[in-house]
Amino acid sequence: MSRYTKAAIAGIVVGLVLFAINAWLALAVILAAIAIPTIAYRMLDPSQRRRVRRVTRKQVGR
Repeated sequence: MSRYTKAAIAGIVVGLVLFAINAWLALAVILAAIAIPTIAYRMLDPSQRRRVRRVTRKQVGR
C-alpha cells in the first residue's frame, strides 16, 4: 500500500471518528480525503496519467 493510500484511509478514519463530535466537520474531512487525490490526478496531462498507471501496474507485481 502506498503512503498516499495510507493517508487517504487515515483521513477517512479521522472523519468517521469526528462524526461523534461534529457531523459537518467529519463530512468535510472525508470529502477532502477523497477529493484532493482525485483533483490532483485529473490535473495531470494524459501522458503523465499513462506514466502513473504504468508505474502503479509495475508495483502490483512486487
